[in-house]
Amino acid sequence: MRTDKKWELRLYVAGKTERSVTALTNLRKYCEEHLKGQYRIEVIDLLEKPQLAEGDQILAIPTLVRKVPEPIRKIIGDLSNEEKVLVGLNIIPA
Repeated sequence: MRTDKKWELRLYVAGKTERSVTALTNLRKYCEEHLKGQYRIEVIDLLEKPQLAEGDQILAIPTLVRKVPEPIRKIIGDLSNEEKVLVGLNIIPA
């Protein structure tokens, strides 16, 4: 499937826990501030689709996976440290 979005992000969660909701809220905020109009977020709830954890080798949740641009990068946690997230995703240089 071809997409005009530059960044493809996948957030793995387990239900609507406080950490999962916080991670998604933080991710949306950072994307709107730094990648406006250039991103797509896919949220995967492992309580509903546990088989999807294996493909991206998810060992903890919440976990954010940057699929595109490559290389794939992962960040674990509620994404509350904005600088760590932006550097980890290579949105801003280290």
